Amino acid sequence: MPTRRELANAIRALSMDAVQRANSGHPGAPMGLADIAEVLWRHHLKHNPGNPLWPNRDRFVLSNGHASMLLYSLLYLTGYPLTIEDIKSFRQVGSRTPGHPEYESGVGGVETTTGPLGQGLANAVGMALAEKVLAAQFNRPGLPVVDHHTYVFAGDGDLMEGISHEACSFAGTMRLGKLIVFYDDNGISIDGKVQGWFRDDTPKRFEAYGWHVIPNVDGHDPDAVEAALVAAQRETERPSLICCKTIIGWGAPNKQGTAKTHGEALGADEVAAARKQLGWSYEPFVVPEDILKAWNGKEQGAKYEASWREVFTRYQQEHPALAQELQRRWSGELPANWKEIAAQAVAEAAKQTAPQATRQSSQAALNAIHPSLPEFLGGSADLTPSNNTTTKLSKVVTPEDASGNYVHYGVREFGMTAIMNGIALHGGFIPYGGTFLVFSDYARNAVRLACLMHIRSILVYTHDSIGLGEDGPTHQPIEHLASLRAMPNMMLWRPCDAVETAVAWVAAIERRDGPTALALTRQNVPQQPRTDAQKANIRRGGYVLIDSAGAPEAIVIATGSEVGIAAEAVNALNSRGRRIRLVSMPSTEAFDAQDAAYRDAVLPPSVTKRLAVEAAATQTWWKYVGMQGRVLGLDRFGLSGKGAELFPHFGFTADNVAKAIDQL
Repeated sequence: MPTRRELANAIRALSMDAVQRANSGHPGAPMGLADIAEVLWRHHLKHNPGNPLWPNRDRFVLSNGHASMLLYSLLYLTGYPLTIEDIKSFRQVGSRTPGHPEYESGVGGVETTTGPLGQGLANAVGMALAEKVLAAQFNRPGLPVVDHHTYVFAGDGDLMEGISHEACSFAGTMRLGKLIVFYDDNGISIDGKVQGWFRDDTPKRFEAYGWHVIPNVDGHDPDAVEAALVAAQRETERPSLICCKTIIGWGAPNKQGTAKTHGEALGADEVAAARKQLGWSYEPFVVPEDILKAWNGKEQGAKYEASWREVFTRYQQEHPALAQELQRRWSGELPANWKEIAAQAVAEAAKQTAPQATRQSSQAALNAIHPSLPEFLGGSADLTPSNNTTTKLSKVVTPEDASGNYVHYGVREFGMTAIMNGIALHGGFIPYGGTFLVFSDYARNAVRLACLMHIRSILVYTHDSIGLGEDGPTHQPIEHLASLRAMPNMMLWRPCDAVETAVAWVAAIERRDGPTALALTRQNVPQQPRTDAQKANIRRGGYVLIDSAGAPEAIVIATGSEVGIAAEAVNALNSRGRRIRLVSMPSTEAFDAQDAAYRDAVLPPSVTKRLAVEAAATQTWWKYVGMQGRVLGLDRFGLSGKGAELFPHFGFTADNVAKAIDQL
């Protein structure tokens, strides 16, 4: 039987070989973490390489994603469907082993995309929160069908990033006792020894968060790591941080312990020297059969899953309805009567006749949908009464009672969004969270990763324009709509009234291949009259709201609160004999996804006199209005003052819209 060190050396050899072959990558962290990984993956991680998507598996997150060859080595060695050819193709175009781990829905093995430091750790907090809430909602005495840990490897860089404070403070508050983080304390980052820029007393920092901290563990002593891990598993009331002292690039005799091993290939000479130092006499990418056999986790994984399935079978017998509901939620499928629920929510919205802020319309839509969608896990970054994100059924998740469905994230926009990503990745929930649109900047990189991973999360962004008023330019979004629309795989909706808001919520819930952002007003907006056909076309992202008598002379395109202003102008001009069409375009992404025939029917190419109206940056709109068109927008910061006064101050009035049309 190979020794534990020999088993760990298989990780080191594969990692340095793959990086050397690619002449690109990060060999140091995989070599430094190999001994810890051997302890966790061979003796404690409950997973099944033969069924990577087993819902009650432990989650493993490599937050320091630059150490990707550590994860790829582990997946190959333990028997996941990752081949040695995949390892050899590290960092190549089209490879299944990209430079940083990338989540693939329906594949398994890589639980989340990591690399932007700190976010994997925050995702793991979301996974641990999802486990705790789902367990509280579904477990019954003697039948723990939701019962697993979330393990994280994190480095100095993860803990330097501000998001680590947001997420880890929250994790301590929520007492996420099944979250265990291994801190790779090797003292090295790209610029060298971190002592020059990172002297935090990390154990005290995490103790202040309310974590269980195990300091000064020798990361190259499997027995010490084992003892620390067992102690962490016994602590069920607090998340655990295991501080492991390691040597980056362990085994490379001339470069270990230096930044030279962090982000570049070791070089042929140093790889050869490391082989000698490690006693690894095999050719590159060769792992002997006895070591592969000792690593293979399929048999043990099948036992883990079989043991759980015995529990779940009893659960199905004793609680059949709960079991069926849990399976539905794990699958991500909506209730069987979802179409009726959605239609009713839109019908309820159509009953609203008085002017109403779309943030309030959003809450009304949530109230209509929530009773039939228990997988909602809502929240806000300390703006609940402003975002209107609670419903009549909202029950706050607390450390003592996690069975609720609403989370107070605190003033942690970035942390909230990354935690929501983890919740979505875990499964069993559709997370939504609110903040002001302007603060989407704080959360932007987590929003970007949601898009990259194609995961279903819903971002409720209220106070969407200068219409929020007196809080002024620090709180008034200008460039944010254009910025979100520029993000690949983002679906942004900026509805103009209650009906469009309800449709936007339905579309967001039904979308399974990416996040959706809802940009909602603080101020009241008028309700627009529509035919049934127009209501149906809202889902297409853009549709004719007001048409002309005969072929249009000009087309006005508007979104959100500016639709009401444009409608007033268009109706006035048409009553005087002009032929102006008004197109409401709540989602440019949804509109762009329509076939050319529909797009041309809404925006006939022959009509080149076009005006777009949106109280925000103008970049989005030039492709729709063309060189002969015009955009009435705002390419400057706002002002402090009443929203009702700021709109005319910046030219967003029916008279000014009519004037712009006349100028066209």
